[in-house]
Amino acid sequence: PRAVPATTPWLKAVRSQQGANCVELRRHAGTVEIRDSKDPTGPRLRLTGTGLTVWLDGARSGDLDHLLG
Repeated sequence: PRAVPATTPWLKAVRSQQGANCVELRRHAGTVEIRDSKDPTGPRLRLTGTGLTVWLDGARSGDLDHLLG
């Protein structure tokens, strides 16, 4: 298997539209960082790989729908 670099470039979803509300992700220092694409120097959410998996599973299964209002 190919080694994953310690830091990867920021990635945005392929379906993102230019100028739309998007988040970007990258691997950095053993975590996954998430940032707002419109504020690249702003705050970042840092999750472990396991934390990101749990968060994505919750979003897919509807566990976070109550946060939408």
